[in-house]
Amino acid sequence: MRAEERQHRILALARQSGRVEVADAAAEFGVARETVRRDLSELERRGLIRRTHGAAYPVESAGFETTLARRETQLVAEKRRIAAAAAELVGEAETVFVDEGYTPELVAMLLPTDRPLTVITASLRTASLVAASESTTVLLAGGRVRSGTQATVGSWARDMLARFVIDLAFMGANGVSREHGLTTPDPAVAEVKEQAVRSSRRRVLVGVHSKFGASSFCRFADVGDFDAIVTDAGLSAPEAHRYSLLGPQVLRV
Repeated sequence: MRAEERQHRILALARQSGRVEVADAAAEFGVARETVRRDLSELERRGLIRRTHGAAYPVESAGFETTLARRETQLVAEKRRIAAAAAELVGEAETVFVDEGYTPELVAMLLPTDRPLTVITASLRTASLVAASESTTVLLAGGRVRSGTQATVGSWARDMLARFVIDLAFMGANGVSREHGLTTPDPAVAEVKEQAVRSSRRRVLVGVHSKFGASSFCRFADVGDFDAIVTDAGLSAPEAHRYSLLGPQVLRV
């Protein structure tokens, strides 16, 4: 098998499964682990995957984006720890924006219900989950619903957010890098996210370590726009420190 064909199949496997292990790929294609590592280095150079700890994750781009259903199966324990730590940062906030995505959804489920709280979101699932609390007022941004994420996008959602001054935003991203900031594959999604960041007094980024070092198609914020980043211990301490030098407090849980 030629290297180009093997790399194509490794990328397809990563996108299908959400990640690819070096040892598994070596066994799958009957090659040495070092050969797979070279293939992964080439795919990473082309911006198609992100390597970490003996594995690789697909980078979401204009032509590829994982569904919400897929995100619910990947690094779930880490996402739950991140959500729990992030929810501790709510403080006295009375209005909270919750971004689309599985990790922000987990944060929403841990928001306080023993006092009045207004939650603004573009996520249909998040709106449904938090609306069960009698003390919570839910404002759902209107617009076109994306099937893969069950979230609204478009000028209606963006313009609605532009009318608010929000105490705190919990944001997600498809890619986070010191060079390119926070990115997402879809320009329509980027518009909503950018406005949510702009409309919020405090901003907290929540995301697993595999997001870091990756860049997607559309930039919507800088790392320095955030007060805090909550991730898991898969992001090394030295790398977390490099992000903290850009402004945010970085919590590894």
